[in-house]
Amino acid sequence: MTEIQEFPMARAAACPFDPPPALRELREEGPLARVRLWDGSTPWLVTRYAEQRALLADPRVSSDVNHPGYPLQAPRIAVGGGLSFILMDDPEHHRLRRMVQAPFTVRRVEGMRLAVQRIVDGLIDDLLAGPKPVDLVEAFALPVPSLVICELLGVPYTEHDFFQDNSKTVIRRSTPPEERAAAGGRLFAYLDELVGRKLAEPADDLLSTLAARVEAGELTRQEAAQMGVLLLVAGHETTANMIALGTLALLENPTQLALLRDGGDPELVAGAVEELLRYLNITHSGRRRVALADIEIAGQVIRAGEGMIMANDIANRDPDAFPGNPDELDLRRDDARRHVAFGFGVHQCLGQPLARMELQVVYGTLYRRIPTLRPAADLGSIPFKHDGAIYGVYELPVTW
Repeated sequence: MTEIQEFPMARAAACPFDPPPALRELREEGPLARVRLWDGSTPWLVTRYAEQRALLADPRVSSDVNHPGYPLQAPRIAVGGGLSFILMDDPEHHRLRRMVQAPFTVRRVEGMRLAVQRIVDGLIDDLLAGPKPVDLVEAFALPVPSLVICELLGVPYTEHDFFQDNSKTVIRRSTPPEERAAAGGRLFAYLDELVGRKLAEPADDLLSTLAARVEAGELTRQEAAQMGVLLLVAGHETTANMIALGTLALLENPTQLALLRDGGDPELVAGAVEELLRYLNITHSGRRRVALADIEIAGQVIRAGEGMIMANDIANRDPDAFPGNPDELDLRRDDARRHVAFGFGVHQCLGQPLARMELQVVYGTLYRRIPTLRPAADLGSIPFKHDGAIYGVYELPVTW
């Protein structure tokens, strides 16, 4: 394959859980290749696990979306709150990130496990008492993380239709720039208004903590609102898609599903979560970076100002990192936790302890309580989010 490929690439219709075939071909040719983006730019695509980890940990690699050469996913849009800290470099990235990291520590997240278990059990009770078939996305996968992140942030869950609808508009690749800007603006205005409420009447939640930082002069109100948007969108969209897509992958792999359904070992459940994160990779647009200086890697020089895209979905299927058959879902795999689904280095996903815990509760409960759960539609008729910055399914009809 010598010509420059367009990125992102299409998945094979018959293999919706696998990365695009063209990614596999590029990885087999070597760890780096040029690809062409929507704007005609040709950044480096990094396809192999070892090179991705090395670059993501390299201080000469920048996450700053304002830096010339940064490989944008779509045209830039102006939203009132400015940029999220995940698109910044240290020291500003570290300054803002540390203000919201306390609730996401492993210890604090473990303290939420019983509350999440009650949410999951309550939603399953509703499923069992209601009609079937039912859309698992709408009735279960989306409410679980939305209820959790709303409680943590201090966002009224009664307004979930508003923030879920606008989130979908923002993260859909095919959304026109003006519509994405409008949806982003609505989310920012909503979180800004909530921060204002917390300034007047603080409560025991993360938005109130941010409001206190605003009052102390450590944050601007715009920064607090923008951080709220990031946490709200990331806190429900990623986990919701992982719940639904993971469930569908398990339903298509009944032997693996039986391991979860028939066993209650917490270690098995935790390992299953890691393997599903490795196998599925809902963040399928790659992690975007730009070189601050010349970097020599794998016999190639990435020049200062050149963009990079770390294709984590194909790296998590790298046979050098995951021996055996990395294209097979194997819940007993003992090296799955080495995946890069949450990234690597200083920009590693802040919310990964919360996501892991929610998925452990869901995967450890849903199939045990509804042991005859099965799809109510053929795989070929289920609408996948090929046009989304976050991969998943738009709906998942199930019955039992």
